Amino acid sequence: MTNDIQVEFKQVELINNTKIVNGVYSLRFRRFFDFIPGQVISIKLTEDMPGRLYSIASSNRSEYIDILFRVRSEGLLSPQLANLSTGDKLYISTPMGNFTDQQTDSVWIAAGTGIAPYLSMIRSGVKGKKTLIFGASYRDHFYNDKELINNNIVDKYVRCCSREEHNDCFYGRVTAYIDQIKDLPNRKYYLCGNPEMVVEVRDKLIKRGIAFNDILAEIYF
Repeated sequence: MTNDIQVEFKQVELINNTKIVNGVYSLRFRRFFDFIPGQVISIKLTEDMPGRLYSIASSNRSEYIDILFRVRSEGLLSPQLANLSTGDKLYISTPMGNFTDQQTDSVWIAAGTGIAPYLSMIRSGVKGKKTLIFGASYRDHFYNDKELINNNIVDKYVRCCSREEHNDCFYGRVTAYIDQIKDLPNRKYYLCGNPEMVVEVRDKLIKRGIAFNDILAEIYF
């Protein structure tokens, strides 16, 4: 995700490191701070290395913090995170950021591990009428699918699968799904995922009449 800024860190012990699908993992450690669903934390393995920002995926009432991440071969941190085991140490910052839902009617748009902040919002019980549009390359990359279907927060859940055809998914990218919506609802729009998706969707929304100030974006690298 986005690069580190100047923050204070605390060393914590990893509780577990779970492989979700090929190349995607979930880290868990004990929570030592309060946070607003949608916020991020910075993670690093040593005191002198730069940190990287990751969205919190857990409930703000949980005693644990869960972090989703995708391993990138060229990444400085994610390949090392994937090799961590229970009991290993890492440095965690206190939470930051304003990618937070104001508990009104809104549209959540995610790609890949960009689903993390919305998982936190769902698990924390945010209010309002929510539509979730989630894009992934393959059917098994829709993380926590049952949870995303069976909750009291999201009233409409759309899966956009770009490389496989399935009866329960829109076949194509998130951007293609946006294009075929005739009337976009007049709500707040939250975009979280890779830069290409976020920029393209944002531009499409603005061209379709959604106000710039009604679009909040979080970019994952």
